[in-house]
Amino acid sequence: MSFKLNPITLKKLRRFREIKRGYYSFLLLMGILLLSLVGELLVSNRALIVSYEGQLYFPTYGAFHPGTDFGFNYGYETNYRDLKERFEQEGSDNWLLMPPVPYSPNENHTVTGIYRADAPSAEFKHYLGTDTTSRDILARLFYGTRIALFFSLGFLAAVYAIGISIGSIMGYLGGWFDLLFQRVIEIWSNIPFLYMVIIIFSVIPSTFSISTRIAILLAVMVMFSWTSMTYYMRTETYKQKARDYVASARIIGASNTRIIFHHVLPNTLATMVTFAPFTIVSAITAITALDFLGFGLPPPTPSLGELLKQGTENLRTAPWIVMSAFGTLVVLLTLVTFIGEAVRESFDPKKFTVYK
Repeated sequence: MSFKLNPITLKKLRRFREIKRGYYSFLLLMGILLLSLVGELLVSNRALIVSYEGQLYFPTYGAFHPGTDFGFNYGYETNYRDLKERFEQEGSDNWLLMPPVPYSPNENHTVTGIYRADAPSAEFKHYLGTDTTSRDILARLFYGTRIALFFSLGFLAAVYAIGISIGSIMGYLGGWFDLLFQRVIEIWSNIPFLYMVIIIFSVIPSTFSISTRIAILLAVMVMFSWTSMTYYMRTETYKQKARDYVASARIIGASNTRIIFHHVLPNTLATMVTFAPFTIVSAITAITALDFLGFGLPPPTPSLGELLKQGTENLRTAPWIVMSAFGTLVVLLTLVTFIGEAVRESFDPKKFTVYK
């Protein structure tokens, strides 16, 4: 069974490719996403390949190797930068290959022995400098951007799953179900989001793992963000259910579930696709703002908001921090916004639909 797009959708995709600003922004953003998937090959304090005494090791995605595996006298993980220097000094056949940025996002590295913000240095491969605790800014920006992108994609999927499902049922069934959920949404929308985040995170035990706290943050954001998509889908479904194809589906005995998910939803594709980039922008902006206020991702998780906070607090002594974080945020939001504008224009139903 082959999957084929209908001619109208193909026209919309061709129109999207013709809008060069949005199309190239989409390609660039997809490139960033793909690179982030293999980020450990580009930014990491683990070696890519180690050749030691005739045997090859692959620490990046491989097993943990204590220093004793390579001739050091300690049992914790090998410092591969030190190992590389030792190999070079020995002049032996042993060698290793490090990533272009040989630091992890949570690693403190200082050459002066004092943890402080150091200016960019090509000599030590701190290309954007270090933050106030001597962590590499480029490494934290790279992984912070990856977390923000995948967090926003998870946010998009959850918001759409809830908003589309409830909105479609409201618009299709109408009646008491529609009235009930309208009142529920009105009440729910008036609950202050920021206060709820502060209250929830003030009672979450610090013993929870970082991944658990991130999942809780995502759940809280989704809980207070699904209502807007519900209204859009309610309106679209209410309009689509009056079409002839819905009446035809009812006549041949199609169930309400089949009509909604197999007939109505495909015809609301323009609405879903159009709002997707802007939902991602709102998620990135929200998580950055929460991190800036100290109620976002738990430390020491790398994040754009945390770097912005450091940068504003050390604007005169370490301007490279805020410049790097702000520049990354601007580029990221600009790319997604360009994509959103192109999608909105190319999927505009007025360009391809004639209502009679």
